[in-house]
Amino acid sequence: MKVSLFITCLGDMFYVNAGKATVELLEKLGCEVDFPETQTCCGQPAYNSGYHKDTKEAAKNMIRTFEHAEYVVCPSGSCAYMFHEYVNLFKNDSHWQARAEKLKGKTYELTQFLVDILQIEDTGARFKGKATYHTSCHMTRLLGVKDAPFKLLSHVRGLELIDLPNRHDCCGFGGTFAVKMERISEQMVDEKVAYIEETSADFLIGADGGCLMNIGGRIERQNKPIKVMHIAEILNSRGDA
Repeated sequence: MKVSLFITCLGDMFYVNAGKATVELLEKLGCEVDFPETQTCCGQPAYNSGYHKDTKEAAKNMIRTFEHAEYVVCPSGSCAYMFHEYVNLFKNDSHWQARAEKLKGKTYELTQFLVDILQIEDTGARFKGKATYHTSCHMTRLLGVKDAPFKLLSHVRGLELIDLPNRHDCCGFGGTFAVKMERISEQMVDEKVAYIEETSADFLIGADGGCLMNIGGRIERQNKPIKVMHIAEILNSRGDA
């Protein structure tokens, strides 16, 4: 099975280890992974801010980039969903909308791909530690990926997974929301960190770079002894933390 990796901006710039873990995990599970070098930003920041004309240029590039891929796999539910959103972006352009539909049909968030396409729930991972999992908004509410991460984490040997209170609450990132509504965003992430502390977890696991950056940044500024990790790193782990 051939997979084209959509790494995302945050994955490329800030979460390199998550990208490496994604590739290693897919290869261990029998996939042939390639990395189209013409990929750029998916256009989500511009799209969410109302700059749809600019977004279309980024979207066209990404459609061309992944047009011949068998499957597109992304270690971010938010960015994977943006590929789905291209269909609405080009609602008045039948030519590009048809091409966007094809891309949507073969694009998956990492855990979604493992569970729904590869039919794998146990990656053979080993990770010793007490952790909790943050469910990101785009991934659960829009992409509809809710159970796959928990199915996969339940099979990680040595991992004690504790339910996060109000886990479906937004962490306050929301892309440009965190910039435009800084004070509200700060209160939201403080509430999220407080709930994480309630679990007494040593690790916070997530599947979206934006959420991890936002929550992790707040945890670091508050000097909390909690390590933030991408789910790909956990699923690819073969030893102790």
